[in-house]
Amino acid sequence: MTRLAVALLCTLAVAGPAQAQTRAAIQALNDEWDAAFDKGDAAALAAMYAEDAYVLPPGAEIVHGRKAIEAFWAKAVQELGEARLTTVDVLPLGAVAAREIGTFSFKTKGASPRDVAGKYVVVWRKLDGRWLLATDIWNTGK
Repeated sequence: MTRLAVALLCTLAVAGPAQAQTRAAIQALNDEWDAAFDKGDAAALAAMYAEDAYVLPPGAEIVHGRKAIEAFWAKAVQELGEARLTTVDVLPLGAVAAREIGTFSFKTKGASPRDVAGKYVVVWRKLDGRWLLATDIWNTGK
């Protein structure tokens, strides 16, 4: 019984900080994503995705693979700006994956800019010590 209690305490001591670090790390990556988007840097955006990642945009076909994802974001950065991703919740899925829920906002470009906001779910994978987007899906509205 004592061994079980010690094992449980060790697990809790390690799991708590690890979860907080994962959330903080993911929000920091979101901040990098925002900066790349606002610069119009589709290559930098695509580099944040795993080679075999999926993007599932609303009302559009599935986008699969880093090259296709770069082309998708290259078009999007021409139409949108002022990206803001905000992490709401992170659920670690073992040591090398996490599910994130968050909110986003953008402004459309053009003569009459308007705000676009919504929510998203992403799955992150840790590959070679680096967190990369594996699955990315969103919709507008709150």
